[in-house]
Amino acid sequence: MQRTKHSRMKLAAMLVLALAALPAVLRAAEEDIRYFTIGTGASSSTYFLTGALLGNIISNPPGSRPCDRGGSCGVPGLIAVGQSTQGSVENMRRIGAGSLESGLSRANIVDWAYNGTWIFAGETAIDSLRAIANLYPEELHIVVRADSGIESIADLKGHRVSLGEEQSGTRFEALLVLRYYGLTVDDLEPVYATPGHAADLLEVGVIDAFFVIASSPVAAVTELARRVEIDLLQIEEARAIEIVRDHPFFTTTAIPMGAYENVSLTGTLGIGTIWVTSADVEDDLIYGITRALWHERNRELLDRGHPKGQFIDQTMALEGLGIPLHPGAERYYREAGLVH
Repeated sequence: MQRTKHSRMKLAAMLVLALAALPAVLRAAEEDIRYFTIGTGASSSTYFLTGALLGNIISNPPGSRPCDRGGSCGVPGLIAVGQSTQGSVENMRRIGAGSLESGLSRANIVDWAYNGTWIFAGETAIDSLRAIANLYPEELHIVVRADSGIESIADLKGHRVSLGEEQSGTRFEALLVLRYYGLTVDDLEPVYATPGHAADLLEVGVIDAFFVIASSPVAAVTELARRVEIDLLQIEEARAIEIVRDHPFFTTTAIPMGAYENVSLTGTLGIGTIWVTSADVEDDLIYGITRALWHERNRELLDRGHPKGQFIDQTMALEGLGIPLHPGAERYYREAGLVH
């Protein structure tokens, strides 16, 4: 009986000590966690899905199974979170301001932000931008209803057209392309909407067309094509070559037949998507993120995570960056033999 009482007292003392130590244990666990943000785009955009995919690949929270045992091959202790934004322009500004640690952006927006030109003219150049990788190409979509009677970009004059969100890269790239067809914003009835909202507006006839630059198939366009017959406006080869000559961050490309229901092969412009961070983010972290991105065990996640995942290829990672590599990323690519 005495031993039982003694055992209970000992157990109670151990419990008190354990509870007293719990806050310190929790603090230590919290200190082992590092959060990392990835600015994406609207929730219906390819950027949003890509950000979620990247976050999954590079994350490795405490307690995860080891990589060599079928667990996460991300950065130990890292939790990466994709954050919905208005897209490329906002992402670059917020990285510069320090409210995002990284973000996705089209190559031309990265170039303009870094050099303080075009839409960033009059602003302080965001020269702290650094590249992690070129990810994949995107395509310009100009979507109309098949029964709209609009057959060319020039036919958009006088129509209600969504140019993307007001602070998105799509707006500025749409205006650039329209200029080659002799049109300005004053020739349109402009609307500013996310791809998903623009698709809904087009379906019910509130707008006549919308621009979106994203990797095909774009979810909002795919869903719209299932509800109503659509068409995509061509950028003729000669016009595309002219635009690329003047703005080499563009490429000539095509949206393949079958990407959307009842839509044929469509000549258009392509542009690379760059994963950008700040020079202020610590080198070891970006090294670990870059290494995780290209870890051989993460190839399957890229291939099945999104239709464009298969195009995220290390051999193209340094193409068309337009800004310096982050030192952490550069260290990885040097080890991989891609930088000499």
